Amino acid sequence: MNEKKELFENAPIAKALAAMAIPTIISQLISMIYNMADTIFIGMTDDPYKVAAAGVVGNVFFVMSAFTNLFGVGGGSLMSRLLGISREEEAKKVCSFSFYGSLLIGIICSVVAFLFADPISFLLGASQNTIGYCREYIFWTVFVGGIPMIVSVAMSHLLRSAGYSGKSSFGLALGGVMNIILDPIFMFVVLPSGNEVTGAAIATMLSNVIALLYFLFEFLRLRKKSVLTLSPKLMIPSKASIGSVFAIGLPSTLSAMLAATAAILKNNLASGHSDIELAALSIVVKIDMLPLNIGMGLCQGMMPLVAYNYAAANYKRMNGFIKAAQLTGMIMAGTCILAFEIFAEPIVRIFIGEATTIAYGKDFLRIACLATPFMISNFQKNFCLQAMGKGKESLLLAVCRQGIVYIPILLIANHFFGIYGVVGSQLVSDMITFVITTIVYGRIYKTLVVKTEAIETTEE
Repeated sequence: MNEKKELFENAPIAKALAAMAIPTIISQLISMIYNMADTIFIGMTDDPYKVAAAGVVGNVFFVMSAFTNLFGVGGGSLMSRLLGISREEEAKKVCSFSFYGSLLIGIICSVVAFLFADPISFLLGASQNTIGYCREYIFWTVFVGGIPMIVSVAMSHLLRSAGYSGKSSFGLALGGVMNIILDPIFMFVVLPSGNEVTGAAIATMLSNVIALLYFLFEFLRLRKKSVLTLSPKLMIPSKASIGSVFAIGLPSTLSAMLAATAAILKNNLASGHSDIELAALSIVVKIDMLPLNIGMGLCQGMMPLVAYNYAAANYKRMNGFIKAAQLTGMIMAGTCILAFEIFAEPIVRIFIGEATTIAYGKDFLRIACLATPFMISNFQKNFCLQAMGKGKESLLLAVCRQGIVYIPILLIANHFFGIYGVVGSQLVSDMITFVITTIVYGRIYKTLVVKTEAIETTEE
């Protein structure tokens, strides 16, 4: 615990941020690669219907990730703040509460997937050409693999919030690496030709099981020297803590659910044009995960540091972490835009060799990547608000970005500009949301500056 306390309180800002963010970014990149792996391997069949199906059911993971935020982000944020004020026993209760809460959500998702696989597939954008592939994918990844996926991701958040960013990232990376290894085995060796989508789904399910086993091992190993625990006896924290978990977890979940809803709507609009355009859009969404995952990894690494120092009233150090993360995020965004604009066509060719899909894909990628700096900035400000326990403000920004702003723009752009309007709507939405986010966050930031100056004056 002393080593982790040193990292939160005294280590140089750049060093502490790097220690928390680099492992998280690496794990996010590996997770991105394993999410891409299904599309890459399925794309080897040069069957756009299979690629489209992979893109459609990819939204299932958005929905499931949304549910992990309820206890993973909500519980993790509170754990870091409790550690900042030396309330270790309550932090343990929050940890146990969050683990069993995520387990319950995993069970519910599995049951719903079993009962409503076909309606869910059509809701996500499936057509008669893709429904069979979608059904198989949902069965293996959600019905069979839903519990290990949701629980393992929630546990990774809790590990990181206790200061074990490296172990958290390793567990996620382990699942990603195993998926990359298992994909070709089940797609091209174990199962007969024509079952590539099923093989990819089974590989994904098994990789999530392996990741969960690793996280369970780490929790049991660290339980005596940290606040990490799975004890059912400690699963009921105080009412105030439960309220705090949901105050941050619900906005984060709603934000992710709105993002999933927007992605589902985008798929449905794209499939209304053609399955070929849907396949191209699905590929671009996978590629655009690179800057998204880098930004998310940076935010997740920053969040415990901000939460801890906010609770400890060390606002000057907290602001140092925020500014360092902002600068790093913009450098990463600029680099990704440059690479995607120059190498759009060869990047899309990695996923599929079909000429029409490539032609659409390169155009879509050059448009979509322009949203990156605005998207990362919006994420960072929202993560900071979550770290500070500002649930209302976080909820407002979540609703604005994916609900009030993005969905109407998506519908209008599709009506007037067709498939290219669908692709460009995210850029317009993130630009508008950037203005709103900057205003909301700016007001809170000014308050913190005043508090910092007051503390410095008192110390003098």
